[in-house]
Formats: sequence, C-alpha cells, structure tokens
Amino acid sequence: MTEPRAPAPSLSTTPEPTTTPSDRGTPGGILETASVATGLQTPWGVAFLPDGSALVTLRDSAEVLRVDDRGQTRLSADGPGGAVPAVHHESEDGLLGIAIGPDHGIYLYLTTDRDNRVVRYNLDGDDLVDPTVIIDGIPSHQNHNGGRLAFGPDGYLYVTTGDARQQDRAQDTDSLAGKILRLTPTGDPAPGNPFGNAVWSYGHRNVQGIGWASDGRMYASEFGTNEFDELNLIEPGGNYGWPDIEGWAGRSGFIDPLVTWPTDEASPSGITVTDDGVWMAALRGETLWFIPLGPGGEVGEPRPHRLGIGRLRDVVPAPDGSLWVMTSNTDGRGRPKAGDDRILRLVVRPPS
Repeated sequence: MTEPRAPAPSLSTTPEPTTTPSDRGTPGGILETASVATGLQTPWGVAFLPDGSALVTLRDSAEVLRVDDRGQTRLSADGPGGAVPAVHHESEDGLLGIAIGPDHGIYLYLTTDRDNRVVRYNLDGDDLVDPTVIIDGIPSHQNHNGGRLAFGPDGYLYVTTGDARQQDRAQDTDSLAGKILRLTPTGDPAPGNPFGNAVWSYGHRNVQGIGWASDGRMYASEFGTNEFDELNLIEPGGNYGWPDIEGWAGRSGFIDPLVTWPTDEASPSGITVTDDGVWMAALRGETLWFIPLGPGGEVGEPRPHRLGIGRLRDVVPAPDGSLWVMTSNTDGRGRPKAGDDRILRLVVRPPS
C-alpha cells in the first residue's frame, strides 16, 4: 500500500545570503538558497527521475521517498512496512546510494547481514517491484561501506566500496573492498576494465562521491583517517595508496590526490562535477566546498561555503540547473535542529 502524501514542503528563499559578495560574483558563488524538503530521517542519496521528481534514500529505515512539488511519498517495497527488504543497519551501513539507469531502473546500494550489494528495481507507480541483484559479495562492516552509485558518460554503472575495516583488501585487486567498480547495467564487469574483473581503481579507504566533467575526467572524494581527506582524479587501474599512503605519496606506483584537507575541515561525501569545478559536501567540516577547475583540469584554490545547516551528505545537480544539498544531522553524529534533516536548493553562478 502506498503511503499518503505529506503536505507540500515550502519553497521559501532564506532571508539572508550565505556567501560573500565576491563569492556571488564568480563561478562557484551561491546566488540563492531555498528549502525543498524537511523532516527527513538520515537521508543518504538523491537521484532524479525523468519526470523531474527526486528519489531519496533513508539509510537507517531502508525507505525510499519520492520528493516533488506535491510533497513527499514513501515508495513501497516488499520489506517490513513497505521498506526495502533485507537491509541491515548498525552505524554507517544500511540503505545508501541510488542511481537511475539508462532504462529507468532504480539501482540501490544496500547492506545486508552478510554483505553489501546493488539491487535493481522497476518503479511501478509508487511501488518498487521486480528486484534483481546486480552484484553482491561486497565486504561489509558497520563502517567503511562506500555506497555511492552513478552511471558514467559511457553508460556503465560505477560503484564505490569501502575497505570494511580490513585495510589490506584495498590493495588486493581480486577483492571488491576499497575500490571503485565499473559494471554493465546487468552486473557484469564492463568491457575494458583494467584487471578483467569489476575493479576500475583501487587503494581506496572509503570513497563517498564520484562525478565526471564533460571531457570525461572522473573525480572522487574520499575519507581519510586521521590526517587527510582527498579529492582524486580517477584513472583506470590507478592505485590511490590506502592503506600504505594517506594523502600525498610523491612516489611511483601511487596516484596523488588533487587536493587534500585536514579531516576536521572536510570528511567529504557526495560531489557534483561541472566544467567550472567540483562541488563537494562535507560532513564533519559542515561546509560545501567548491574546487575550481581550469580548462585543462588544473585545480584552483578551494572555496568554502558555510551554509550554517550542519553536516552535508550529498550535493546533486537538479534538472533545472540548480544544486540540491542534503544535510546529515540525524545520523547519530550531528546536532539536529527543528526540521532536520533537510534538502536545500541552491542557485549558483552560471558558467562564465
């Protein structure tokens, strides 16, 4: 049974600007903010359907919400109370990433009591039906599960995984842990993968965001441990160092990050990539970072936008050209305020 719609969320612009005039005058400046949805419990991922509505995953309760101009609707699956079935949650695990496939299938990354896996559903009205396991056996733990899903410009499904607290797995190209995976929409290793299996890149601790510029360059954000969080340019077959290296290696065999941050300034999660730069949501740092990109991919000085809304889980491009930013204050590590968690719509300076 489909849940009734909640009242439509307000779309009122916040009364004061959240950025300085110099920010507002350059690419990467925020011109306007408005509320899209409030009262969300531990949201994790957002993906847009062809009709412009958004699907939002709720990590702890294993629910998927549809958010549109009429409000919020809980989609129904076969699990308890209509939730996605077999989802196991303790800490950072649960129902994580979401992507819409080229065939409009709904792809979900989730933790079970024995692994992480990607499951594809069809959407029939407000029902998730016909589940198909795309890949399973991804090592799981209550922490370090990765979980971001995205279809790349090549039409293949990219999946980020964490080291699941077994660090050495990240350097093992036969393991699915600590990797970025590249798959066909049906779950086979994509043609041209560097090791003849699902692995695209390795040596990752816990990748949380992926995205592409229009020239095909792929970027990823990654949690460090005690010293450095990273933004990386992803190359097929590349070794990003974990657990041997955190941050800059400066030696052959490892790919150095483009940018690093102290872990208290970032703890990066989802990213959006444009030709002007990378938008990166930060959890512990409670900041929306903009990292400028030059025409050849060169990196400029990162610019912080402190929106004053707490921990930021994801930033995604909306069909109307705005950005949606999702908070993560109800995840057990934040300081929830009335109305949390929420999604804000940002109007940003268009490309120059």
